[in-house]
Amino acid sequence: MLTFYHSPNSRSTSIAQLIEELGVSQQIRTIEVTVTRQDGTGARDPRNPHPEGKVPYLTDGEDFVRERGAIILYLTDRFPNSGLGRSVGDPQRGRYLSWLNWYQGVLEPVAILRWAGVEHPAIHASLRDYDTAIQRLDEVLIAQPYLLGDRYSAADLLCASPFAWFGDQMPRTPALRDWVARCQDRPALRRMHDDAIAG
Repeated sequence: MLTFYHSPNSRSTSIAQLIEELGVSQQIRTIEVTVTRQDGTGARDPRNPHPEGKVPYLTDGEDFVRERGAIILYLTDRFPNSGLGRSVGDPQRGRYLSWLNWYQGVLEPVAILRWAGVEHPAIHASLRDYDTAIQRLDEVLIAQPYLLGDRYSAADLLCASPFAWFGDQMPRTPALRDWVARCQDRPALRRMHDDAIAG
């Protein structure tokens, strides 16, 4: 059975949302674990098999997947009927893979570096800078509602997540603001919110 290691209010929340979006929560066992937080609270949980005690982490029998982009790809490939991914052979497969990897390799690193106040020409030459990353998103989202066109995908879920999480701390354009609002106006998110209140 698939097992998902999750700590609420962390990066793994986007995977919890994906599982809800996929409609497969009955097919994936979720184990809530503690993690060490940036403010020094929390602690590594011995139940978490991630080698660094981080989340999200997904196991599938003896196999495992870590890093959000990889977990999203693994789950959307595993459950293709949701339409949230793009399967092998789909004409948008390359774009889908590109956005997942762009998030992990460009957007998240440059956003963290900007927040930390780290500047260096090597960062701009290899990763890009925050404004360039925002420009890449903006030029797509001015022309269409979602990263792959008219239909929401797991790439939108991942790439919009830091804007939703950090709010106005992450500057954005009007097109990005509207896109994040669309991505947050999802039945799966409303169900998760209602469950958290009821919980």
